Amino acid sequence: MMETEGVAPLFKALADDTRAKIIYALALEGELCVCDVAATINSSIPNTSHHLRLLKNMGLARYRKNGKLVYYSLDDDHVRHLIMCGIEHAAELKQSKP
Repeated sequence: MMETEGVAPLFKALADDTRAKIIYALALEGELCVCDVAATINSSIPNTSHHLRLLKNMGLARYRKNGKLVYYSLDDDHVRHLIMCGIEHAAELKQSKP
């Protein structure tokens, strides 16, 4: 099926807990520098930078440089929508379990 081409790598990128946290942080804040993302998700700057680079290479995030600082944001609203729907679904699953 041609319509599903490229979907699995997208969800594979989202399946990593660190990347999901990063995407959620960017969905809430809009744009953050690497050090602020790292602090928000309680991770090291090198680890955060690695995951941000992967997200950028996957087309899920974009960046801009301002001097020595690099700021990341979500590439488009579809990415924000995916993470917010996932969080909402996970919350519903938690509530429905006895």
